Amino acid sequence: MGSPHDIDPRAFEDPRNHYPTDEEFYASGRPAHPTLPEDRPRGGGGTAPVKHRGTWATVALVVGIVLLVLVGIALFP
Repeated sequence: MGSPHDIDPRAFEDPRNHYPTDEEFYASGRPAHPTLPEDRPRGGGGTAPVKHRGTWATVALVVGIVLLVLVGIALFP
């Protein structure tokens, strides 16, 4: 035996030692028509624009956080 990883010559006829070629291996799990339809088509389609919260909501959020910090400092000096 040339290498410890070679197949034992006494086991050449064993069907468990049959290894497929790369083409056979990669073709075995493939469907007949391997192209898939696009799941997220590009372009087209009239969609409604995304609505964002207004600036007043952002201002109210910032003011609320500042007030919360100030109240926390005032109550626990």
